[in-house]
Amino acid sequence: MNFTGVAVLLTLGLFAGMLVAFEAGRRVGIARLAQGGDLAKGSGAAEGAVFALLGLLLAFTFSGAASRFEERKWFINTEANAIGTAYLRLDLLPQEAQASLREMFRHYVEVRVSSYRNMQDQGEVVAAVSKSSALQTEIWKKAMAACQLPGASSQATMLLTPALNDMFDITATRQMATRNHPPKVIFVLLGILALMSALLVGYGTSANKDRTWFHHITFAFVIALSFYVIVDLEYPRLGLIKVDSADQALLDVGASMR
Repeated sequence: MNFTGVAVLLTLGLFAGMLVAFEAGRRVGIARLAQGGDLAKGSGAAEGAVFALLGLLLAFTFSGAASRFEERKWFINTEANAIGTAYLRLDLLPQEAQASLREMFRHYVEVRVSSYRNMQDQGEVVAAVSKSSALQTEIWKKAMAACQLPGASSQATMLLTPALNDMFDITATRQMATRNHPPKVIFVLLGILALMSALLVGYGTSANKDRTWFHHITFAFVIALSFYVIVDLEYPRLGLIKVDSADQALLDVGASMR
């Protein structure tokens, strides 16, 4: 099953679990009332703490996921700019060395675009990353050899070397950004808090003779939907929310090399 299917199942599971927790809390409350107990006694502080923690955790995880989503797009643009800069500085090399390097650059851009296009197939991703690393080594060796040719500009080494370094370094930065996610225990805690909140809501409404299904379903739906959006933002190459549109920057750089 793909990532979207798993995420949807987890979200539906959370939604259904919250509805069950509502009913469980309601039955516990009814049982307490039947024994002559008081629902409100000491419950306000506990409910407030749980709901506050749930809201705080939702806010922080959503903010972090959205921030990392934008950061990943920024890294793609940064890599496109680095490749474009290094490509332009090939003009400093002798004419006879430029053609082969420009062809290698075009191939390199194609490999970089494909590196993150099919994240479902980790074998393909690893192969693409390895291929880009091999191309980096070839480009570096060929560029350094070209800088030593008699017709090379005196500034070729000084300007081209840092440009190539920036072009290569951003690949490792992007790879680490792709793997940067909050610990899974955060999502587990979020699910537990959602269920506990539903339990308390059901308990608090047990004094009503009629079940308020509309409020229960709305509350469960909003929390479950927020959970899904957070998870989807964390894995923008796998879910419905995509960062693929940012790849257009790399495609535009590749098109400018034709």
